[in-house]
Amino acid sequence: MTALVERKANWEATWSNFQWVIPEHFNIAHAVCDRHAKDPDKIAMIHETESGEVETWTFRQIQQSANRLANALEGLGIQPGERVGIVLPQCPETGIAHMAIYKTGAVALPLANLFGPEALKYRLQDSGAKVVITDLENREKIHEIMDELEELEYLILLDDKSEKGELSWKRLLDSSSDEYVTRKTSSEDPCWVIYTSGTTGNPKGALHAHRALLGHLPGYELSHDFAPQPGDLAWTPADWAWIGGLANILLCSWFHGIPVLGFRFRRFDPEKALALIEKHRIRNTFLPPTALKFMRQLPQCSSRHETSLRSIMSAGEPLGAEMLKWGEECLDVRINEMYGQTEVNYFIGNCQTLTSAKPGSMGRPYPGHRAAVIDEDGNLLGPGEMGEIAFHAPGDPIVFLKYWNNEKGTHEKFSGDWIRSGDEGSLDEDGFFWFSGRT
Repeated sequence: MTALVERKANWEATWSNFQWVIPEHFNIAHAVCDRHAKDPDKIAMIHETESGEVETWTFRQIQQSANRLANALEGLGIQPGERVGIVLPQCPETGIAHMAIYKTGAVALPLANLFGPEALKYRLQDSGAKVVITDLENREKIHEIMDELEELEYLILLDDKSEKGELSWKRLLDSSSDEYVTRKTSSEDPCWVIYTSGTTGNPKGALHAHRALLGHLPGYELSHDFAPQPGDLAWTPADWAWIGGLANILLCSWFHGIPVLGFRFRRFDPEKALALIEKHRIRNTFLPPTALKFMRQLPQCSSRHETSLRSIMSAGEPLGAEMLKWGEECLDVRINEMYGQTEVNYFIGNCQTLTSAKPGSMGRPYPGHRAAVIDEDGNLLGPGEMGEIAFHAPGDPIVFLKYWNNEKGTHEKFSGDWIRSGDEGSLDEDGFFWFSGRT
């Protein structure tokens, strides 16, 4: 699959050479699945269960199951724009559910497995989800709150142990056709709503358009040292309910036809993470800083340790010089840090095959993106001046559409053409951004 970003001699030339080409019509399911399904043998996912069983899914198999689910959802009356909740771990059915929802023009509502009943209730109520797809393990959390979810009509249970008032995933798919024509959505049509962590007030539902996937690709390609490359295989321990797991790995990898490993971590285990990397010959990974810190403590990772890894992207907090040095010396990988938010993701970062990182810095805006530091009135600040990090919105496909049911929050997020991050920082003479703290 041809990359969006063409590599030039240096960062500046690569950045200035890039231009967005956003089609009028774009559907994520077509872009990341249907195109690749033309090859019946092309691998989409390797799934390892907690008991160690491994199954392989092709894009054709994902597509056929997604077509069945899309037909089933339409049979239940789901219309374009209506929300469908997904409370599932890293498994093939999660990818299938996303593809089916995008195919119909409905909106995916990814929900983390770690959420308790109250967290689920808030998001399901606020979004007005009509359907929830979940498994046996999460079933009781949904049942506990169902009476308070006035707009929820259907609960689809993955395991074939559905009871009264539930629908069986297997029976739904078995009774539906595997032929489905993916809806011709506009690139501006909504595709998913992902709720922020709610560090200030209630979580906000960031609604994104199908074009958002295209907006992720320059950062994905550069943070993984010009993906795709032959033999690439991607994995992250991050839950696919978060934008970091869903968009940064699953969807961006699939866009490029890169297979993804799925495995459920109930709690991150660095020994198991390293075992997965070695067993499946993982080449590309998104590892949050906490995961890297745990892995660094392993005896076998205290010195040179040969792995299959070609690229590591990390995001969430600055890694620092020592961690970057450890990655290069012990894993033989130059870790690329990235900065983004649920509303505006994969925006700033590094690509150390083009230029060395500055330890402690967030990096520079990836091709196609513009960032700045602004004051309280939205005025641009110069190098070395402390202010709020902001993202330039016009013409950038990665920018979210709005907060769901929150016009006031949406208005406050924007300052003219700029989106406020809520993070304080500065930039230097070379255009590198430096995080200071929350505003």
